[in-house]
Amino acid sequence: MPLAVYVLGLAVFAQGTSEFMLSGLLPGIAAGLHVSVPAAGLLTSAFAVGMAVGAPAMSLLARRWPRRRALLGFLSAFIAAHVAGAVTTSYAVLLVTRVAAALANAGFWAVALAAAVALVPPDARARATSVVVGGVTVACVGGVPAGALLGGHLGWRSAFWAVALVSLPALAAIARTIPDDRSPAASAAGELRVLASRPLLVTLAMNALFQGATFCTFTYLAPLATHVTGLADAWVPALLALFGLGSFAGVTLGGRIADAHPSALIAGGMTALAAGWAALALTAGSPAAAVPLVFVQGMLAFGTGPALIARVLRLAADAPTLAGGLTTAAFNVGATAGPWLGGLAIGAGLGYRSPAWVSALLMAAALGTAASALRVRSGSAATPSPTR
Repeated sequence: MPLAVYVLGLAVFAQGTSEFMLSGLLPGIAAGLHVSVPAAGLLTSAFAVGMAVGAPAMSLLARRWPRRRALLGFLSAFIAAHVAGAVTTSYAVLLVTRVAAALANAGFWAVALAAAVALVPPDARARATSVVVGGVTVACVGGVPAGALLGGHLGWRSAFWAVALVSLPALAAIARTIPDDRSPAASAAGELRVLASRPLLVTLAMNALFQGATFCTFTYLAPLATHVTGLADAWVPALLALFGLGSFAGVTLGGRIADAHPSALIAGGMTALAAGWAALALTAGSPAAAVPLVFVQGMLAFGTGPALIARVLRLAADAPTLAGGLTTAAFNVGATAGPWLGGLAIGAGLGYRSPAWVSALLMAAALGTAASALRVRSGSAATPSPTR
């Protein structure tokens, strides 16, 4: 695997840390800027919305830029947003910097996915995708807890400074390792026609449902562990880290399998995930069952996800940057909608097991979407051509 692919993973690690670290910094931000905790929580929502909306827009903007310059531009803007956020005393300014960082992150993701695939031969594309996505899993395992720990000892601003500093080596490495070539892009209208194909839209929908299922249960894993499984609060970080370790194992193994057997991995992984979320909902009261399932579900989720992303990039090979943007948008739509649906289930009085059931239903919907597309394709192939 080229060094440049790992460099992209390093940059994604810094950006993933920024995206998820605010959950441990909200009380400090609220106190430091004299706002309520719910108001501080809007900073997380602003980032997620910026990612979902900004990914297609930023990829459209960058589709004809040389890849190296696009990556350097987006990462430089991301670093600048964090420096501005670290020094501001205004909540409004911090909110704007979170949106700006999300837009830069979305653009970087879109170009990085296209660049990673372009740097390797066709039989290694899923593995390259898994390396880039692996930056997020490392962020969940190490970056987010480290950010929370740093924020607790040195204040929330220190976590923002740390993200900016960690991004600097990636910035320098991108300047040295990423070729300054352009995507083989067609006209904007031609690319949009590619993106309107039914198989691609189905795969994007599956991506959104898939990520919704993953983040629905992950978001509420702490209350599930303490209120249902019966674990002490002190065990929650270890359980979250266990999910992260499973995720890291998944991207490491899944990338290798997906290049040789992509369809089998996607079908088998999604089926196993649907069964696994249902099993977690049923057995959450038993630590002996719930704890191993957390690891397994993390491994299955992040082992299968890169294969879905690689399929999007393969189906839209003539519009790689825009495809990367839509993949990023689908990821973030799922990451936003899943926790929202899980919260609705808890708010309806269904208990802390209910997010796992919601995850199982979302995975069933993803499988149903895939099966429906296969039936339509089979029906079209079986219909004889009309004769005169």
